Amino acid sequence: MNTIPAATTVAIVGAGPAGLTAGIALADAGIEVVLLDRLAEGANTSRAVVVHARTLEVLADYGIADQLIEHGIQTPNFVMRDGEHVLARVSFSKLPTPYPYALMIGQESTEAILLARLEKAGAQVHRPYEVTCLTQDGSGVTLEYTGPEGTGSLRADYVIGADGMHSKVREAAGIGFTGSTYQESFVLADIHMTWPDPRNEVSLSLSPEGVTVVAALPDATGTRYRVVATIAEAPEKPSLEDVQAILDQRRPDSNVKVHDVLWSSRFRVHHRLADHYRADRVFLAGDAAHVHSPAGGQGMNTGIQDAALLGTLLARTLHGAPDLLDTYETTRRPVAAGVVKFTDRLTRMATLRPRPARLLRNLLITTATRIPAVRNTLAHQLSELSTR
Repeated sequence: MNTIPAATTVAIVGAGPAGLTAGIALADAGIEVVLLDRLAEGANTSRAVVVHARTLEVLADYGIADQLIEHGIQTPNFVMRDGEHVLARVSFSKLPTPYPYALMIGQESTEAILLARLEKAGAQVHRPYEVTCLTQDGSGVTLEYTGPEGTGSLRADYVIGADGMHSKVREAAGIGFTGSTYQESFVLADIHMTWPDPRNEVSLSLSPEGVTVVAALPDATGTRYRVVATIAEAPEKPSLEDVQAILDQRRPDSNVKVHDVLWSSRFRVHHRLADHYRADRVFLAGDAAHVHSPAGGQGMNTGIQDAALLGTLLARTLHGAPDLLDTYETTRRPVAAGVVKFTDRLTRMATLRPRPARLLRNLLITTATRIPAVRNTLAHQLSELSTR
């Protein structure tokens, strides 16, 4: 068991993808950093499964992109359907990037690769330690925590809150989290199934019953998929029969056969944005700063990009460069605001119920995406290359 020091330069609360990325950026720059996480171990389920092109570009700077690619599936195509009717096809293959695709890889694999890279840089994650109090003054921040040895405190020059939607750091810093919750619940499931679409495309299906996203996951059998679907009231742990019923209803003309459920969950989705990303010496990144619909697969990606910039800016400031820390919020908060707006619009559009509204929506999507410039803009937005 690793002992937490009494003081450090930067403390990071939360060791998910955002926290790990910030830790790598700081440790690589020679900044002393301590990461605390309340969980006894990192992710052991797939959860966030897509790494977009812009995120791969950012992680390539740390030598991580190639490892992720080795363990993932390259999916260059995004297809929008209403039942069996194809409304739009968007390709990433011509994007101006070394990574012209969305990479499908389970979050447990992403976190394992990030953690190994963090440890290679000389830092580590302390588990399970839960922050209970945060106070700051003109010279630093004091964190109080509970852990296996009882209670303790850690003094840091700066703190990064990467501790998720229910962030203790954000609450302690007095930063508001403005937004609301979607009425629908979401089903999340990793399954083995027979699926009619190619494994190199992500399928977004629109229907009166809700939006459904299906994407292939790495697997030797070639039958593993991620399913995300909105539903009025999802069961706590969706069963094989539950997932089969959703797919039968929303792709009624397809020969879909669910063989088994590897992991499933339900959750409520919020669309919220932190009022500020900074409160003096405290900063927010990842889900602590923004949460939104998973329709575009952009949550983890936006958080990783937050963390990479924040870690870089902190390191430069600590090494004596002019203070650029305020540019973190002015750069990254508008990006998150755009993602929240885009995914909210996509989710609400996808779940239209009245038939006239659905027909008009389908006509507008089909007509607009026949224009190459529109498809190109959508590809840039989904891949987050538009945030360069």
